[in-house]
This record gives sequence, structure tokens and C-alpha cells, in this order.
Amino acid sequence: MSISAVSFMVSVGFNAAASVRVSNELGAGNPRAAAVSTVVTTAVSFLLAVFEAVVVMSWRNVISYAFTDSPVVAEAVADLSPFLAITIILNGIQPVLSGVAVGCGWQAFVAYVNIGCYYVVGIPIGFVLGFTYDMGAKGIWTGMIRGTLMQTIILVVVTLKTDWDKEVEKSSSRLDQWEESREPLLKQ
Repeated sequence: MSISAVSFMVSVGFNAAASVRVSNELGAGNPRAAAVSTVVTTAVSFLLAVFEAVVVMSWRNVISYAFTDSPVVAEAVADLSPFLAITIILNGIQPVLSGVAVGCGWQAFVAYVNIGCYYVVGIPIGFVLGFTYDMGAKGIWTGMIRGTLMQTIILVVVTLKTDWDKEVEKSSSRLDQWEESREPLLKQ
């Protein structure tokens, strides 16, 4: 899990970059730049995730020795490494697209997708596979992978269907509403 967490931090950085870049481009009235930023950040994060997954799979028989001396643990880690590799790849895409969605102002949508995919799909599937079908950690991890995969697919479809010109209009409308209110952001 330490390896997963470290690789996830790379994607979180791309999440923040995509969110800021897309929102800035939309606010500046540049729909094409917002779309290109989305493609570039997603592609770079995905390629890094694939590289990380290949490294994990290449070193699956020895990677655990960075954390333990136990051959039993090393064998279990090698057995679970494909799950880790899939998780790394999905986590190379999903956070970036979540950042794009937040940059577009779809925070509520992202929250509903997160809740639905993890708590309605991922955890129940993981529970059933892990405990009802006695798959243990593999079952639990499979459920979480399915939840993440579902979230990734939803975000990919929504992003591909995005009309960037309309997103610029929506962004401009939100900026106009804020400017008309003339309320200070922070009240003293």
C-alpha cells in the first residue's frame, strides 16, 4: 500500500494541475486550451502510471523486501502485485479527470460519482467477494478496483462528451454573477 500511496501522489499533483489549468483556461475564454490541457495532463499521468505499474510487475518478487524479510509476505505481495498494478493505472487516470471536472465547476457531480462508485459499488462488491466468496484481500481489492474502474469510465465518458465552448459560457456566467454581487470574499 505504501507503493500505491506514493504513486497516487503523482496523480494527485496532476489532479491539482488539471483543475487549476482547466479552470483558468475556461475563465480566460479559451475552450481549446482547456481541452488540450485535459488531454495532456491525462496522457502524461497515464503514461507515468503505466511505467510505475510495469516496474511493480517487474519487481513483484523482490519489491516487498524493501519492507520485510519474510518470504511468506514476499510471496503474498507477488501474488497481489497485479491488483496493485491495475490500481496504479486506474489511479493514473481517475484523479486527473476528477481535477478536470472540478476545474469545470462540477464538484457536486464528482462527489456523487465518488460516493456511488465507492460506497454503492466498490465496497459491497469487495465485501461479497472478500467474505462471502472467501477471496480475502483479492476479493476486497477486486471490489475497490471495480468501483475505481466505474468511476474512471464515467469520468472519461463525461470528459469526452464535454462541449468546451459551453463550459466557457458557463464559466463566464459564474464570473458575471460573482462580479454583480460585489460581496467581499472574506467578511471582517
